[in-house]
Amino acid sequence: MEAERLITLGRHALAESGTALDIVAEAWQAQALAQAIGSHLALCGPQELRGEARGLSEIGEYPAWGAGGPRAAQLTDVADPSGALALLGELLGEVGIALVGVACATDEEGLYWQCIEAIDAADESSDRVRGMLRRLAVRDGERARPPDATRDRAGPGRGRW
Repeated sequence: MEAERLITLGRHALAESGTALDIVAEAWQAQALAQAIGSHLALCGPQELRGEARGLSEIGEYPAWGAGGPRAAQLTDVADPSGALALLGELLGEVGIALVGVACATDEEGLYWQCIEAIDAADESSDRVRGMLRRLAVRDGERARPPDATRDRAGPGRGRW
């Protein structure tokens, strides 16, 4: 399944989460998806993203998956890296906000620390995603920039005859 579709499914599942444990589970689903997108881009993405993408693929240690496994296992393609990364950044931001809500509302110490770990992973992933988006913006800006007209000139006082 294409990355943008999986991200949209994750955002919907997070919005539909009814309990604190559902929110934490969706946070780890989002983290697994970030890792899968990072792995895909590290192998197949634009050259300037590969190092940062490799770092994204290594963030976070999540709990063992149940019978359904991570949604990210369905990832087959990242057709539009820039679009997918922008959506992933939005999902990770939503995950962070939801986790802060759960952490603030719980009296259960174990759940609190699960939230803190997931918040840290989402934050680190968000940083990597923003870095990759900046690299793409620089690359795209360089492609769109007209050639520097001064390169063809002979320099001050050295006119062409």
